[in-house]
Amino acid sequence: MPVVATAGHVDHGKSTLVRALTGQEPDRLEEEHRRGLSIELGYCWTDLDGMRDVAFVDVPGHEGFLSTTISGLAPAPAVMLVVAADDGWMPQAAEHLAVIDALGIRHGLLVVTRSDLADPWPAMARAREEVDRTSLAGSPGLVVSGRTGAGLDGLRSALAAVLQTVETASGADVRFWVDRVFSVPGVGTVATGTLPGGVIRTGDDLVHEGRLLQVRGMQSLGREVTESTGPARVAVRLGRPASGDVRRGSVLVTPGAYADVTEMDVRLRGGQRLPERPLLHLGSARVSAHARPIGEQHARLRLDQPMPVRHGDRLVLRDPGSRALWGADVLDADPPPLNRRGAARERASALEAWRADLAGEVERRGAVHRDLLTRSGVSGDLPAEAVEIGGWVVSAGRAAELRAALIEVVRRSPDGISPEAAAAAAHVPDVGLVPALLAEPVALRGGRLVLDEPLPQHLRIALDELTPELVARPFQAPDKERLSQLGLDRADLARLGREGHLLVLEAGVVLLPGADSTAYDVLAALAQPFTTSQARQALGTSRRVVLPLLARLDRIGSTVRLPDDTRRIRRTQPGGP
Repeated sequence: MPVVATAGHVDHGKSTLVRALTGQEPDRLEEEHRRGLSIELGYCWTDLDGMRDVAFVDVPGHEGFLSTTISGLAPAPAVMLVVAADDGWMPQAAEHLAVIDALGIRHGLLVVTRSDLADPWPAMARAREEVDRTSLAGSPGLVVSGRTGAGLDGLRSALAAVLQTVETASGADVRFWVDRVFSVPGVGTVATGTLPGGVIRTGDDLVHEGRLLQVRGMQSLGREVTESTGPARVAVRLGRPASGDVRRGSVLVTPGAYADVTEMDVRLRGGQRLPERPLLHLGSARVSAHARPIGEQHARLRLDQPMPVRHGDRLVLRDPGSRALWGADVLDADPPPLNRRGAARERASALEAWRADLAGEVERRGAVHRDLLTRSGVSGDLPAEAVEIGGWVVSAGRAAELRAALIEVVRRSPDGISPEAAAAAAHVPDVGLVPALLAEPVALRGGRLVLDEPLPQHLRIALDELTPELVARPFQAPDKERLSQLGLDRADLARLGREGHLLVLEAGVVLLPGADSTAYDVLAALAQPFTTSQARQALGTSRRVVLPLLARLDRIGSTVRLPDDTRRIRRTQPGGP
């Protein structure tokens, strides 16, 4: 459904023009009729050439209602800027055009009304000069009379042509900006607003200020519907809240799709210096903010209350004292702190070279979770060299730093280290990233990270001599004298154990890897339970070996030690030998 907002100076015929196009009355309040001007947003709809259900949002033109005007313009994808032929270019037209430009609205028409009261072309020439310096540059210009109907057919055709160029975003996440709330007896709370993109369906859950609210029903343009696709004007009936909970300026969003943002970095569009306490407008919402300049064109904004902001959002910042306006593009809705000396200067340089895409975001953060990227609205192609695992995306540079840190942590751990402890020590953001970051000489053995560097020659020679002896007599561990002959000290045995070349039962007692599994098979063939002596005889070994071997089998759950000091095997091994 195309949505068009009006803009222009007070009493320049906006409501008259909407009334002439739609046959409906946009001013619904008694006070509006009494004073002859719009105070609240008005809503009408009609069919245009080849297009059904075009919705109009008629905004107030009086300077006292600028916040209401912005709330109507901000979510609208297209606009009609209206200028009266008999009054010409006026301050509120200029202010509304500044809002349109700040929002970056590109689809629209320049309409000079009251052509029956004055020559329209001087007003058109001046307005064209102003418009062509903004985001509406090149927009079609038309001359009409809402009173006589002159030019309205051409306006309908031109408006239909413009609206056909507006992109729809049916696959977008819902961010529904509420601009009116009321209660209906027997029905509940009804919230109306403009849905810029996405789809709302009856039965959907939407988040409002941290709470899930269910859409109990919907109307669009006076008709009951079960689904509405943005852009659209929608009225939703909500479950649970009282009317005071949802208010104008509220926003309903897709669960999990948006972060509650209280701080952001923006690029400013506007020549004046930003005040310390500007008002920030996004959608129909308005919040106070604290602004900290970062260089000449950027600022850090800290909001008085959280908002669902994404990278790339366009904001309007306003000085309530001077009425000056700024456009602001959100670059980073999750910025780093600026609490060390020189941080603001470094941040200014980073914002000057900002790349607003996925590759730039991954490069800046080093490691970032996909959920954060989704909530931030960051899209684009992932860098080919990036590492992605378990929902995390890690840049090539950060992955190299983390690999080096893991190697250093493991080097400092002679007995190996668990992946969890290594991740914490190396500042890896999630232990699930560790397998993807492993690089030589680190290897994962027996649930621990160990160094897997080539063995020195004397260890290779000793291992080559020892291995055949243990193959022939798997439970006859070499004694102290034999280990001395092989040139193996305690540190050498610890390394051979860490790297999986030997099974170290205790200091000076070593077997080949897998000897515990072989022992389990032998002991399983004995009558159960069995004694230590029976185990020693079955394995053909000594008490020096059988005691630490049985202790290991107990520890890993392969055997159970009984109160009478006998043991029995577990037919199902919890730990596995």
